[in-house]
Amino acid sequence: MNTIVVSLFISAEEFQRLYQGSAKTVHAQSVDGRSIRFPAAILRPFVLHNGVSGIFQINFDEQNRFQSIQRLG
Repeated sequence: MNTIVVSLFISAEEFQRLYQGSAKTVHAQSVDGRSIRFPAAILRPFVLHNGVSGIFQINFDEQNRFQSIQRLG
């Protein structure tokens, strides 16, 4: 399984736009410098009143299809 670790801070207002569909993907840079784009919907379990923040590990299969996400910190 392939993994990538990203540090994210998405304000509540920005995530609201993602949630409402005006933007459906999140573009981020991993902690090791790689660029990644993934569906905003995978972050829904981590949304708090101030948005989404933390360090996340995203797991993909060999065909780069999303498998799971976990908050590391």
